[in-house]
Amino acid sequence: MSLGSGIRHRRDALRRAGFQPKMNLLDVCSGSGQLARAAEELTEAGAWVVGVDVSVGMLREARQFVSAPPVQGFAEELPIGDETFDMVTVGYGLRHMADLGVAFREFHRVLRPGGRLLLIELTRPRSPAARRVVRFYIRYLIPALARLMGRNLNTLLEYLWDTIDNCVPPEIVIATLADAGFDEPSRFGQIELLSEYTAARP
Repeated sequence: MSLGSGIRHRRDALRRAGFQPKMNLLDVCSGSGQLARAAEELTEAGAWVVGVDVSVGMLREARQFVSAPPVQGFAEELPIGDETFDMVTVGYGLRHMADLGVAFREFHRVLRPGGRLLLIELTRPRSPAARRVVRFYIRYLIPALARLMGRNLNTLLEYLWDTIDNCVPPEIVIATLADAGFDEPSRFGQIELLSEYTAARP
């Protein structure tokens, strides 16, 4: 769907958020490990990247990209000690969290003072025209290309569009980060569909 730009975009987003090669990083809702993989490619020896996900199958998939053992757990109840990591990341996982406020307070807890937070998420386009373009791309163009490659992604992409169409608005994400105790929460987006939220633990 990203036309091969996914890993490069994740690396660039990490750099924009202040990631440094010596930082220890926790990737929450790690899924198949794509954001953790991008972080590990930037990490120097002695630092570590850890993925957390509720799905054992996803954690097994992520093992091929990340050297540190993965951890099973929920974003709202991380099995991680206080002030353990220099950076916490979430790639396309906000739409699947039951309570953003609880999750953000957990991210704040496991970050060291001065630690950085990066959230990458799809965002519902504000203009009707942009929504029609994105909906056509996800619901029709991508499935047609997938069928040419012998794959059927219709159900998955219908679910993806539904989660985008009902995702949390950026202003609520920013306000919830501030309520959780983060400093300077902000949003960056090169295109309307894609948001990068950053913040810091005081």
